[in-house]
Amino acid sequence: MNLPEDLKYTKHHEWMRVEGNLAIIGITDYAQEKLTDIVFADLPEPGGHYDAGAEVCSVESVKAVAYNHTPIAGTLAEVNELLKTEPEKLNQDPYGDAWLFKIKPDEPQQLAEILTAEQYKDFVGSLGE
Repeated sequence: MNLPEDLKYTKHHEWMRVEGNLAIIGITDYAQEKLTDIVFADLPEPGGHYDAGAEVCSVESVKAVAYNHTPIAGTLAEVNELLKTEPEKLNQDPYGDAWLFKIKPDEPQQLAEILTAEQYKDFVGSLGE
């Protein structure tokens, strides 16, 4: 399982990276492996406000639908338009070109509450799969 150390993680299997005043959110390598072949990404329109933990979008694979959440409260700034035509990029490059959305945090201090790579690795290990 690929877990870049410079990212933060959630128990919903999303990753988060801060760039400037935006947090970029995507799905983890673990999530894309469990979903297998991703065939569709249902992305919202930018501009909406979401509370921490709120469902923002979903991705569909040949075997399941996964609902993706924002780990922090904020306003949706951008979605990854590439995924509308190439959702399979989520399987190919989950930490690079295949991010899901960018959100402008309401309170930047919320970023400290997200799991580190080591904490996420321990969490996934505790799932007993």
